[in-house]
Amino acid sequence: MTWNTVLFDLDGTLTESGQGVANGVLHALAAFDLPAPSEQELRKYLGPPLWVSFDEFAGLKGDDIELAVKIYREYYHDKGRFENAVYQGIPELLTDLANQNVRLAVATSKVDHSAVSILDHFNLSSHFEVIAGSDELGVSRGTKAKVIAHALAQLHIDSPAGVVMIGDREHDIHGASEHGLENIGVLWGYGDVAELTAAGAGYITETVTDLRNLLLSDSLDNL
Repeated sequence: MTWNTVLFDLDGTLTESGQGVANGVLHALAAFDLPAPSEQELRKYLGPPLWVSFDEFAGLKGDDIELAVKIYREYYHDKGRFENAVYQGIPELLTDLANQNVRLAVATSKVDHSAVSILDHFNLSSHFEVIAGSDELGVSRGTKAKVIAHALAQLHIDSPAGVVMIGDREHDIHGASEHGLENIGVLWGYGDVAELTAAGAGYITETVTDLRNLLLSDSLDNL
């Protein structure tokens, strides 16, 4: 086993959450009388922290960003979090990793209690020793690197050895790199090869089966 601890992103890695996130973003933008972005532009909101997205993609600043996040979360808590589905093969992968005594955790930019409710809804929470997310206002855990730091602290891990972060966007790769963690980019989510490569992904997997082979292989030479 190459890694004894695996951190998973949530949106675009464990679950296909695009519809709910997109609808929440549209709901928030409409509250500011901003035009609905194109499908390609809307896709950019899938993955990064909300504070970053509403700043970089909608041009909101200061208190408006905080209000947009609040409006988004009102929709997401009521409807959006369940406009969602688990990727095929993920529950089986988590079970097999646990059976190999691999420690599992979630590190997501989604606010922590929302992440817990989603994982509870899909009966996935029991697989994870730690579910780490953002704080409500993104002050103490507003970046993926800070969320990962929080996850590692809860796991009582102070060395990057044997730990890998898995995610679908550049923020997952950059966050892992800030802590010296190995990382795996996945292509069934919202990023692509170019984004993950540019971010410095250590490995890139196209399917859940590929990820399974990588995580459960006794040797990378067998891949």
